[in-house]
Amino acid sequence: VDLSAVAFLNLTQDHLDYHPTMDAYLDAKMRLFRDLAPRGIPAIVNADSAHREIAEETARKAGLQVVSFGWRGEDLWIDELMPKATGQTLFLYWKDVEQKPIELPLIGEFQTLNALAAAALCLSLGMEFPAVAEGLANLKPVKGRLEFVGKTESGAAVFVDYAHTPDGLDVLLRAVRPHTAGQLKVIFGCGGDRDAKKRPIMGEIASRQADDVIVTDDNPRSEDPAKIRASILGGARGAREIGDRAEAIHTVIRELKKGDTLVIAGKGHETGQIIGSQVLPFSDQDEALAALKASAR
Repeated sequence: VDLSAVAFLNLTQDHLDYHPTMDAYLDAKMRLFRDLAPRGIPAIVNADSAHREIAEETARKAGLQVVSFGWRGEDLWIDELMPKATGQTLFLYWKDVEQKPIELPLIGEFQTLNALAAAALCLSLGMEFPAVAEGLANLKPVKGRLEFVGKTESGAAVFVDYAHTPDGLDVLLRAVRPHTAGQLKVIFGCGGDRDAKKRPIMGEIASRQADDVIVTDDNPRSEDPAKIRASILGGARGAREIGDRAEAIHTVIRELKKGDTLVIAGKGHETGQIIGSQVLPFSDQDEALAALKASAR
């Protein structure tokens, strides 16, 4: 592969089934700068990462041109961010020059930083800022990753996301909160025949970060769905239980008021519900769209 630019965004606790330690995982990422990138090309670095100094030092030693971005970026930085129900307005500087505000059709600060990483790659390769801004304004979400499904007639927003781990759910709900003027509601469950220890932890996170928590089924597989829900509810103080996932989605969408946000978490891009050995057709997006249509009658 002929690389023209490279980027480092972050390092989180993941993929430790491949890497024995976090240090080994970081070293594997740094190989991109140290061993694979041709000398002289731009190395984009997230200035807000805890590993910024290591990334920049590695890039410079490899003869790369460091370009940093983020709130603390020295090349592309955020001056202000204004959250809205289904997007956000970005006020950016590029090379010390203030740019026109950009309407980013994605929510969550982590999505902003991902978008800015892509923008920094383009800008460092010579693309003009207006063209980059137009691209940012027309971005589409990845299916099942904070994917906007639609709004109720009152303006409440509905999103679908794949978050199915404690950290993922925590990051998701904290990302959505600034975009929520009313109540933040979350529907989620935990998969059967998978890590049982995370269930009450995810329940606690949901009840702490959201205003209304609805525990439902999510691929129970060979386990008793009621027992999975009970385990989640053990950590989710004040949560509601609606086992049927479709019923949960329709119920909560009927209840949404102006300013509310609903996040349906856990399945994301999936198109099936695994019960026993069967995979039954099921899509959070399709159910949410049907519920939104029904609520508009």
